[in-house]
Amino acid sequence: MSDPRITPSIFTRGAVDLSALRTPAPSPAPAQTGPSDDGAGSTAAVIDVTEATFQAEVLERSLSTPVVVDFWAEWCEPCKQLSPVLERLAVEGGGAWVLAKVDVDANPRLAQMFRVQGIPMVYAVVGGQPVDAFSGVVPEAQLRQWIQAVLKAGGASVAETADPRLDEADESLLSGDLDAAEQAYRKILAEVPSDAAAEAGLAQVGLARRVAGADPQAVLTAAAAATDDIDAQLLAADVEVLGGMAEEAYQRLVGLVRRTAGEDREKVRQHLVGLFTIAGPDDSAVALARRALASALF
Repeated sequence: MSDPRITPSIFTRGAVDLSALRTPAPSPAPAQTGPSDDGAGSTAAVIDVTEATFQAEVLERSLSTPVVVDFWAEWCEPCKQLSPVLERLAVEGGGAWVLAKVDVDANPRLAQMFRVQGIPMVYAVVGGQPVDAFSGVVPEAQLRQWIQAVLKAGGASVAETADPRLDEADESLLSGDLDAAEQAYRKILAEVPSDAAAEAGLAQVGLARRVAGADPQAVLTAAAAATDDIDAQLLAADVEVLGGMAEEAYQRLVGLVRRTAGEDREKVRQHLVGLFTIAGPDDSAVALARRALASALF
């Protein structure tokens, strides 16, 4: 899993962009006053969020109240250590901030949009934009300090630097219109070949096409039973990346590089490099995996 230390994240347009999750909204969500009953307009301290409710429960809500987004999964043991602490602190906060829980298995696109590399992964969203993040399990004292830093950010917004063309491409990707998304990303790259956001988006289109219709658990089971089946391993890595387990995917394919040669090895290498593109060049997990790949190759 990821490094358990809390470290600041750099949110560039190519790293995390949430504009594709937005639709015009009539007004910001009301400020939080503490836990309340379930139902429309609920201001509970802890809420479960899906792709369908993300705009209202996270983006709009964060315009008036910081939202901490916890990416987790039922099978994730470290998540079972961190989530209860986050939930308790959210309730203690009395409405100063809201904890939004996202099941990565049920909401893979959200995990993909946030470039989740491993879980638990926690983002702070303020003013409609992510402002900081950490991964892994951390001590409660350190977690409290991090939350205080988030609260100090208050209603501060990240400067608007979004490219409308990228917004349009991302929206097509999120809505599942992969052909439109690919065309939009390629048009940007034709003008700016080094645009990291467009490169990442195009790589995500390829990933979405490869995993379309696949049963994640069945894919992983098949890969476990056929460790030397190149195609099975590549698909399993795709499923892992989409499910927020990029580090596991990288390790899987680096191991496969070590066990293969010739055209098979090159096929695996190219696939792995494509997965690196999704996370972006500044991702720490990618940096580690690139070193492991170089060792495996040479």
